[in-house]
Amino acid sequence: MKTVSVLPASSLGTDFIPVEYLPDGCDQYYQRNRQSVWPLDKWRHLRSDELETLVKNHNTSPDWDDILVTDIFDPRQIRNTEFFGLVRIGSVNDSVLEHHDLRLSVGITNSLIISCDIGDNVAIHNVRYLSHYIVGDHCILFNINEMNTTDHAKFGNGILKEGEPESVRVWIDLMNETGSRQVMPFNGMITADAYLWARYRDDGALMDKLKNITQRTFDHRRGYYGTLGTSCVIKNSQIVKDVTIGSNCYIKGANKLKNVTINSSTAEPTQIGEGVELVNGIVGFGCRIFYGCKAVRFIMGNNSNLKYGARLINSFLGDNSTISCCEVLNNLLFPAHEQHHNNSFLVAAIVMGQSNIAAGATIGSNHNSRANDNEIRAGRGFWPGLCTSLKHSSRFASFVLLSKSDYMAELDIRLPFSLVNNNVSANQLEVMPAYWWMYNMYALARNAWKYQVRDKRLRKVQHIEYQALAPDTVEEIFIARRLLRIWTAKAWLSTNGSGGEKSEADLDTLGHDLLSGEESKVAGLRVLGERMENSTRQSLILKPYAAYRAYHEMLVDYAVKNLVDYLDKNPGSGFNGMVKALDGNRLESWENLGGQLVPKTDVDQLRMDIGSGTLNSWEEIHCRYEMFWERYPLDKQQHAYATLLELLEAKKLTEDQW
Repeated sequence: MKTVSVLPASSLGTDFIPVEYLPDGCDQYYQRNRQSVWPLDKWRHLRSDELETLVKNHNTSPDWDDILVTDIFDPRQIRNTEFFGLVRIGSVNDSVLEHHDLRLSVGITNSLIISCDIGDNVAIHNVRYLSHYIVGDHCILFNINEMNTTDHAKFGNGILKEGEPESVRVWIDLMNETGSRQVMPFNGMITADAYLWARYRDDGALMDKLKNITQRTFDHRRGYYGTLGTSCVIKNSQIVKDVTIGSNCYIKGANKLKNVTINSSTAEPTQIGEGVELVNGIVGFGCRIFYGCKAVRFIMGNNSNLKYGARLINSFLGDNSTISCCEVLNNLLFPAHEQHHNNSFLVAAIVMGQSNIAAGATIGSNHNSRANDNEIRAGRGFWPGLCTSLKHSSRFASFVLLSKSDYMAELDIRLPFSLVNNNVSANQLEVMPAYWWMYNMYALARNAWKYQVRDKRLRKVQHIEYQALAPDTVEEIFIARRLLRIWTAKAWLSTNGSGGEKSEADLDTLGHDLLSGEESKVAGLRVLGERMENSTRQSLILKPYAAYRAYHEMLVDYAVKNLVDYLDKNPGSGFNGMVKALDGNRLESWENLGGQLVPKTDVDQLRMDIGSGTLNSWEEIHCRYEMFWERYPLDKQQHAYATLLELLEAKKLTEDQW
């Protein structure tokens, strides 16, 4: 295969856009002129004295008429540099730019510049190859091997440019290793978008529309230049190719940045450090990526961090998250994910936020066969302990804590806030429901507080529910209480020798009587969970009586706090006004859209509206999320009111009950 072509010398800096892709009446620079932040009348040709000084300072150009400058131009600041194509240089005066302890003169030295726009008072030194970039004001580029943009640059977006085959499109394979839940990344994508796309694969109309919307969101025409916002610093780096970079970004010692959008601003600057390699991805505002990290086919949400050699591949890391010293492959991680200890491994999972993966945890590639890992689905607050090893496929309710162990079979833990233990000596799985409430209530309260304090985002596009007790976990508690009633009833019948088949309704009623009565009625019962582990051994429920009561306390706490919140925010309503405003059926099905809780009926309507074309852009979809969020406090309060009625077995709340 021929890998090196010989071209005419005149081709350097020309023919950026292939002729067949140039619109009628447009030249090579039409996209560049549209992108440029400076008016065309800012530029002028060189004066003869300026040209003479440039030549004396060992600068070269095949055609000096292609070098344009402004009225503030000191040619003495340009030395030993080669120029090709149309190069437009902003104000250059005798001054110095300083960043931390680095001070460099404004100007261009020892560099090669091809078809670039360079802003006012920029310092470019020892840049061996700078091609087709628009560089903002007051930037520092120092010791860079290659900084280049191709005519088909997509900057990390999963789109196609004119003339490109489908095979070159970049996808991210989320949630499993087979590619069956792949999504097209794009700048501005949030975890809600990724979840909607990856979750509902059976909705063909939705899948087609999301792909079409994403492709239409970005211009498919060729010829876009890479951009570098104002006051950026890039130093001691190797390769920057097809990358667009926001203002105030600081990049030092990066190995390779290719096909990436790096969002950054004065208020939310992003930093990228030594040894980092980023390929085919999107970096959010206010991110930190340091010390040898590798990311390929990825999205990082705002205010997230990669540190100390972490690897993020085919994954979406949600806002306010930190990953260090570990490997993360094929995952969709909702906001506030923490995985910052050595040697942990997370593969093929969806983890719904406020999670913590401990050191040595192996969640993935612990195969039951030679097939790919399937999926692990974990609710909010997932916390596998030190050196935990899990089998695919497994499912966990919210706020499940796994004790240190090698879990040898697939798990389905439907009891929220529980502690799970693998008792090897007794050869049984043990689950203590409501563990967090009974023994570590402080941690629940602290988690809600700390995640809000750590949320430094200024752009809160992805909304997040931080409270542990919310509609999603409350509905899980209702399910867990029913399971405890049925399992306790079965244990009591087995112990007391009561024969005959019982319906689930009868078991539910008996379990309610047992768990609502004196503890002595169930003391000593060996209550066994069902379908919690894919094995023949038993799953023992620890402290079912105390857990059932604890779940009741959690429901009361949730309901009362939210009703008090309603009265605080609606002081003129009064008790009767509250009852009237919040009356209605309890919504039992909720979806976690990337951290934002939404009634399932609303999500279904959202899918229909996208599939039908009623919502025809990501902006419109995000506006619908915003509408959900504005309505959420009332939805939550209505749910809390219905929860309290369920506990009181009443149709309407009275003042005496309140």
